[in-house]
Amino acid sequence: MNKFLSKAFGFNPEVHKLRTEIVAGITTFLTMAYILAVNPSIFAALPGMPNGAVFTATALASLLATLVMAFYAKKPFALAPGMGLNAFFVFTVCLTMGYSWQFALTAVLLEGIIFIILTVTKVRSWLINAIPYSIKQAIGAGIGLFIAFIGLQNAGIIVDNGATLVSLGKITEGTALLAVIGVVITSALLILKVKGGILLGILATTLIGLLIKDPATGVAITHFNGVLSTPPSIKPIFCQFEWSQIFSLDMLAVVFTFLFIDMFDTMGTVIGVSHKTGDVDEKGNIPNVEKIFLADAIGTVAGACFGTSTTTTYVESSAGVAEGGRTGLTAFTVALCFVLALFFSPLFLAIPSAATAPALILVGVMMMAPVKNLDWTDFTESIPAFITMLMMPVAYSISDGILLGVIAYVLVNACSGKFKKISPAMWVLAVLFILKYIFI
Repeated sequence: MNKFLSKAFGFNPEVHKLRTEIVAGITTFLTMAYILAVNPSIFAALPGMPNGAVFTATALASLLATLVMAFYAKKPFALAPGMGLNAFFVFTVCLTMGYSWQFALTAVLLEGIIFIILTVTKVRSWLINAIPYSIKQAIGAGIGLFIAFIGLQNAGIIVDNGATLVSLGKITEGTALLAVIGVVITSALLILKVKGGILLGILATTLIGLLIKDPATGVAITHFNGVLSTPPSIKPIFCQFEWSQIFSLDMLAVVFTFLFIDMFDTMGTVIGVSHKTGDVDEKGNIPNVEKIFLADAIGTVAGACFGTSTTTTYVESSAGVAEGGRTGLTAFTVALCFVLALFFSPLFLAIPSAATAPALILVGVMMMAPVKNLDWTDFTESIPAFITMLMMPVAYSISDGILLGVIAYVLVNACSGKFKKISPAMWVLAVLFILKYIFI
């Protein structure tokens, strides 16, 4: 048994404990299982992508990618469709740029394939090193603001206003009231460090939704149609790709943005969690890091085939690491939990958007942490970083935030005579991005 565990997951019985690895895996799953409710609710904005199909695709993509992490990379990291990346897919590519979800799935597939090539050839390192540290930090925070804004909209806390574009909704009734209650409950659980606090907050808010009526319909916000069921079919969204525009500039821009966000999100997560495992050498390098990235890339390709957005390594893996998870057995346990979750689709799909909105808002809070690493007194760094963060929610586009941030960095530093700070790669990127706004 120990020999198998060692070969399969890197488990050492002299150092690791079976019970600890299993408990760590369950802990990680509880902290990230909210994606099974949140992802279908985000994709609900797109006609032709049934909630049930998206739920199953989300679970399958998470399952497969995490199994690759468990057996190939042998790390205690779990993967699932990424927050922020799903928002970019739905609200930017489809609803803002006007492309079909089939176009977006094709972009995710291409991004995953390119990510595999970049990982194998190690070109990924060159791309990551080309982007200034301040912009890298700002991207995560900006995505956090964007996700939180979407959560506020989904709940009706922030509503349309013809005079001011947006304004505060009526937070004393209906979905907005339920979401406010959910934010308070979930915040308390997180502050008290309750394991699986986000998921428990979603479930508690969903139950409270049985008692709060929707003013428009007069019925309770939450409706349950059972607990157990066979997994919904992914046939409506399985391998639904659109090849007619794969050589267009818009496809290039979308693929690059997916790739860009995925690379830096994964890099930040892996570095952060690896420091907690102690799996970092004196030079800051992580052993077998390319295997981790390859698991991420393979998960993205598989997820696109199943019918969901980019799959990435989850920062919630740190919860399992904190419980003592150190090997692929932790990831394998997470994968088994996703298998079980497939049969609870009625429970996850009954969760209203007002109950998942608090998760979006509070995940946004967590993603703001990188701003503490910025030097706000150095305007050559802080101004482009601020533009990156600000433009994502106000332009309702993650890609525009990144592109404008890069352009701002080059222009601000060039106009202030700080030419040495601008790498050749940044000049190239800035020119390409400016041309994008001129001609597209």
